[in-house]
Amino acid sequence: MTASLTLRALSGLDNTLPRLADTTLIMIDFQNTYRSGVMALEGAEPALAAGARLLAAARSAGTPVVHVVNDGGEGTPYDIRAEIGAISPEVAPADGEPVVVKRFPNAFHATDLEKTLRSLDAGPELVLAGFMTHMCITFTAQGAFNLGYRPTVVAEATATRSLTAPDGSTVPAATLQTGSLTAIADLFGPVAPTVGHLIG
Repeated sequence: MTASLTLRALSGLDNTLPRLADTTLIMIDFQNTYRSGVMALEGAEPALAAGARLLAAARSAGTPVVHVVNDGGEGTPYDIRAEIGAISPEVAPADGEPVVVKRFPNAFHATDLEKTLRSLDAGPELVLAGFMTHMCITFTAQGAFNLGYRPTVVAEATATRSLTAPDGSTVPAATLQTGSLTAIADLFGPVAPTVGHLIG
Protein backbone atom coordinates (compact mmCIF):
# COMPACT_ATOMS: atom_id res chain seq x y z
CA MET A 1 0.00 0.00 0.00
CA THR A 2 1.32 3.44 -0.94
CA ALA A 3 0.43 6.38 1.28
CA SER A 4 -1.25 9.36 -0.34
CA LEU A 5 0.36 12.78 -0.34
CA THR A 6 -0.81 14.88 2.58
CA LEU A 7 -3.03 17.89 2.04
CA ARG A 8 -0.16 19.95 3.45
CA ALA A 9 2.15 18.68 0.74
CA LEU A 10 -0.44 19.23 -1.97
CA SER A 11 -1.01 22.77 -0.67
CA GLY A 12 2.71 23.57 -0.49
CA LEU A 13 2.64 24.11 3.27
CA ASP A 14 5.90 23.94 5.20
CA ASN A 15 6.31 20.82 7.32
CA THR A 16 9.56 21.81 9.04
CA LEU A 17 9.43 21.46 12.81
CA PRO A 18 9.97 24.78 14.63
CA ARG A 19 12.49 25.47 17.36
CA LEU A 20 10.67 25.60 20.68
CA ALA A 21 12.33 28.94 21.43
CA ASP A 22 10.57 30.46 18.39
CA THR A 23 7.05 29.41 19.40
CA THR A 24 4.34 29.90 22.00
CA LEU A 25 3.50 26.78 24.00
CA ILE A 26 -0.14 25.96 24.70
CA MET A 27 -0.66 23.33 27.40
CA ILE A 28 -4.18 21.95 26.92
CA ASP A 29 -6.27 20.22 29.60
CA PHE A 30 -3.44 18.66 31.60
CA GLN A 31 -6.04 18.11 34.31
CA ASN A 32 -6.33 15.43 36.99
CA THR A 33 -9.55 14.48 35.17
CA TYR A 34 -7.54 12.25 32.86
CA ARG A 35 -5.40 10.45 35.45
CA SER A 36 -8.07 8.43 37.24
CA GLY A 37 -11.75 7.63 37.25
CA VAL A 38 -14.18 7.54 34.36
CA MET A 39 -12.00 9.72 32.06
CA ALA A 40 -8.64 8.05 32.74
CA LEU A 41 -6.55 7.88 29.58
CA GLU A 42 -4.25 5.12 28.44
CA GLY A 43 -0.77 6.63 28.42
CA ALA A 44 -1.74 9.64 30.53
CA GLU A 45 1.23 9.34 32.90
CA PRO A 46 3.99 9.14 30.25
CA ALA A 47 2.28 11.92 28.30
CA LEU A 48 2.15 14.05 31.45
CA ALA A 49 5.85 13.38 32.08
CA ALA A 50 6.60 14.46 28.51
CA GLY A 51 4.45 17.54 29.04
CA ALA A 52 6.49 18.41 32.13
CA ARG A 53 9.73 18.09 30.14
CA LEU A 54 8.25 20.24 27.38
CA LEU A 55 7.12 22.89 29.84
CA ALA A 56 10.53 22.98 31.55
CA ALA A 57 12.28 23.30 28.19
CA ALA A 58 9.95 26.13 27.14
CA ARG A 59 10.54 28.04 30.36
CA SER A 60 14.30 27.56 30.00
CA ALA A 61 14.15 28.87 26.42
CA GLY A 62 12.05 31.88 27.37
CA THR A 63 9.12 30.58 25.33
CA PRO A 64 5.75 32.11 26.30
CA VAL A 65 3.40 29.57 27.87
CA VAL A 66 -0.39 29.55 27.97
CA HIS A 67 -2.35 26.97 29.98
CA VAL A 68 -5.86 25.92 28.93
CA VAL A 69 -8.37 24.14 31.17
CA ASN A 70 -11.76 22.70 30.38
CA ASP A 71 -14.51 23.65 32.82
CA GLY A 72 -17.47 21.28 32.71
CA GLY A 73 -19.16 22.73 35.76
CA GLU A 74 -19.61 21.69 39.35
CA GLY A 75 -19.90 17.97 40.02
CA THR A 76 -18.39 16.91 36.69
CA PRO A 77 -14.99 15.31 36.06
CA TYR A 78 -14.04 18.72 34.60
CA ASP A 79 -14.91 20.80 37.67
CA ILE A 80 -11.98 23.23 37.88
CA ARG A 81 -13.09 24.22 41.39
CA ALA A 82 -12.35 20.68 42.59
CA GLU A 83 -9.19 18.59 42.76
CA ILE A 84 -10.40 16.33 39.92
CA GLY A 85 -10.46 19.24 37.47
CA ALA A 86 -7.28 20.96 38.63
CA ILE A 87 -4.18 21.19 36.45
CA SER A 88 -1.83 18.38 37.45
CA PRO A 89 0.91 19.67 39.77
CA GLU A 90 3.71 18.46 37.47
CA VAL A 91 2.66 21.08 34.91
CA ALA A 92 1.03 23.70 37.12
CA PRO A 93 1.20 27.30 35.86
CA ALA A 94 4.02 29.45 37.14
CA ASP A 95 3.41 33.01 38.29
CA GLY A 96 2.54 35.15 35.31
CA GLU A 97 1.63 32.30 32.97
CA PRO A 98 -1.94 32.91 31.75
CA VAL A 99 -4.69 30.32 32.17
CA VAL A 100 -7.54 30.27 29.65
CA VAL A 101 -10.82 28.55 30.57
CA LYS A 102 -12.76 26.82 27.81
CA ARG A 103 -15.97 24.83 27.47
CA PHE A 104 -15.58 23.50 23.93
CA PRO A 105 -12.97 21.20 22.32
CA ASN A 106 -11.53 24.05 20.24
CA ALA A 107 -9.66 26.19 22.77
CA PHE A 108 -10.12 29.25 20.54
CA HIS A 109 -13.94 29.02 20.55
CA ALA A 110 -15.65 31.45 22.93
CA THR A 111 -12.46 32.00 24.97
CA ASP A 112 -9.77 34.63 25.48
CA LEU A 113 -7.07 32.46 23.90
CA GLU A 114 -6.55 34.53 20.76
CA LYS A 115 -6.61 37.76 22.80
CA THR A 116 -4.07 36.22 25.18
CA LEU A 117 -1.78 35.26 22.30
CA ARG A 118 -1.96 38.80 20.95
CA SER A 119 -1.07 40.18 24.39
CA LEU A 120 2.01 37.95 24.38
CA ASP A 121 2.92 39.21 20.91
CA ALA A 122 2.85 35.59 19.76
CA GLY A 123 3.95 34.81 16.23
CA PRO A 124 2.33 32.22 13.99
CA GLU A 125 4.23 29.26 15.47
CA LEU A 126 2.33 27.47 18.24
CA VAL A 127 3.18 24.21 20.01
CA LEU A 128 0.27 22.16 21.39
CA ALA A 129 0.37 19.41 23.99
CA GLY A 130 -2.18 17.83 26.30
CA PHE A 131 -5.41 15.87 26.37
CA MET A 132 -7.29 14.33 24.58
CA THR A 133 -5.56 13.79 21.26
CA HIS A 134 -8.69 12.95 19.27
CA MET A 135 -10.72 15.76 20.78
CA CYS A 136 -9.28 19.00 22.20
CA ILE A 137 -5.83 18.66 20.62
CA THR A 138 -7.25 17.94 17.17
CA PHE A 139 -9.89 20.66 17.27
CA THR A 140 -7.58 23.27 18.76
CA ALA A 141 -5.05 22.49 16.03
CA GLN A 142 -7.84 22.98 13.49
CA GLY A 143 -8.92 26.20 15.18
CA ALA A 144 -5.36 27.53 15.17
CA PHE A 145 -4.93 26.62 11.51
CA ASN A 146 -8.20 28.33 10.59
CA LEU A 147 -6.98 31.53 12.29
CA GLY A 148 -3.69 31.56 10.40
CA TYR A 149 -1.45 30.06 13.07
CA ARG A 150 0.93 27.18 12.40
CA PRO A 151 0.36 24.65 15.18
CA THR A 152 2.79 21.83 15.90
CA VAL A 153 1.59 18.97 18.10
CA VAL A 154 4.04 17.07 20.32
CA ALA A 155 2.90 13.46 19.98
CA GLU A 156 4.49 12.03 23.12
CA ALA A 157 2.86 14.75 25.22
CA THR A 158 -0.66 13.72 24.19
CA ALA A 159 -2.89 10.74 24.96
CA THR A 160 -6.41 9.47 24.41
CA ARG A 161 -8.67 6.54 25.34
CA SER A 162 -10.30 3.54 23.71
CA LEU A 163 -13.76 4.21 22.29
CA THR A 164 -16.65 2.29 20.77
CA ALA A 165 -16.85 2.69 16.99
CA PRO A 166 -20.20 3.21 15.19
CA ASP A 167 -20.20 -0.48 14.20
CA GLY A 168 -19.93 -1.51 17.85
CA SER A 169 -16.30 -2.59 17.72
CA THR A 170 -13.69 -1.13 20.06
CA VAL A 171 -11.14 1.29 18.69
CA PRO A 172 -8.01 0.87 20.84
CA ALA A 173 -6.50 4.03 22.28
CA ALA A 174 -3.28 3.45 20.34
CA THR A 175 -5.21 3.27 17.07
CA LEU A 176 -7.21 6.39 17.83
CA GLN A 177 -4.01 8.17 18.90
CA THR A 178 -2.29 7.33 15.62
CA GLY A 179 -5.34 8.23 13.56
CA SER A 180 -5.76 11.56 15.31
CA LEU A 181 -2.13 12.58 14.92
CA THR A 182 -2.22 11.48 11.27
CA ALA A 183 -5.31 13.62 10.65
CA ILE A 184 -3.61 16.64 12.24
CA ALA A 185 -0.46 16.13 10.16
CA ASP A 186 -2.52 15.79 6.99
CA LEU A 187 -3.42 19.49 7.05
CA PHE A 188 -3.46 21.42 10.31
CA GLY A 189 0.24 21.29 11.23
CA PRO A 190 3.38 19.24 11.73
CA VAL A 191 3.57 16.58 14.42
CA ALA A 192 6.79 16.28 16.46
CA PRO A 193 7.23 12.72 17.72
CA THR A 194 9.01 13.83 20.91
CA VAL A 195 9.93 16.92 22.89
CA GLY A 196 13.50 16.41 21.76
CA HIS A 197 12.55 17.10 18.16
CA LEU A 198 11.86 20.75 19.07
CA ILE A 199 14.98 21.48 21.11
CA GLY A 200 18.70 21.19 20.63
